[in-house]
Amino acid sequence: MAPTPNAVPVDPESLLVDRLRQGEDAAFEELVREHSPRMLAVARRFLSSEDDVRDAVQEAFISAFKSIQNFEGNARLSTWLHRIVVNASLMKLRRRRRKPEESIEDLLPQFSEDAHRVNPAFEWDGRQDADLERSEDRDFVRQAIERLPDTYRNVLLLRDIEELNTEETARILGVSENAVKIRLHRARQALRTLLLPRFGVPEHPPDASGDAPNDEGSR
Repeated sequence: MAPTPNAVPVDPESLLVDRLRQGEDAAFEELVREHSPRMLAVARRFLSSEDDVRDAVQEAFISAFKSIQNFEGNARLSTWLHRIVVNASLMKLRRRRRKPEESIEDLLPQFSEDAHRVNPAFEWDGRQDADLERSEDRDFVRQAIERLPDTYRNVLLLRDIEELNTEETARILGVSENAVKIRLHRARQALRTLLLPRFGVPEHPPDASGDAPNDEGSR
């Protein structure tokens, strides 16, 4: 008797996508149940109001359900949903009226006429990694990020927290890649200043640092 060929394993995610495309209510409930916690966590990184967070996630799920026919499977379903909730969160921010953005110039490195730094630099010396295991320190970092103007905070979140590349960040924000690099560099510098009171170790004495940094120097 000829051997029975091995059955090809069925990918549960592909089955779920097929059920979603067929408009199955139970499939949508399964999608929401499985992915809601992660999507809520993503939205909370962009939005401070819990009502806005839940609205953004709900809008993301509705958008995903409406566009499931266009899902090509080139990425994991979770990655696709991640991008949708990021866009929904940013759209919520754009629709929300906020006071005019404050300048971050006071948070950036300051230099004297002879190019010496006049305020201390922030150095991450390794101890902070252990500090961030404490919830109160993680809260302090979140609050510091929240203090950044949206222009800089969104770039920082997309690049350093959501780990999107420069090209994708530029596409989502509708700006040039060069603008992303400059904003990211300035956002990191401003955040270091905000974290200095709690975590910082001066990198050099105020009068002993090198040349002023170039805004083009971020990755």
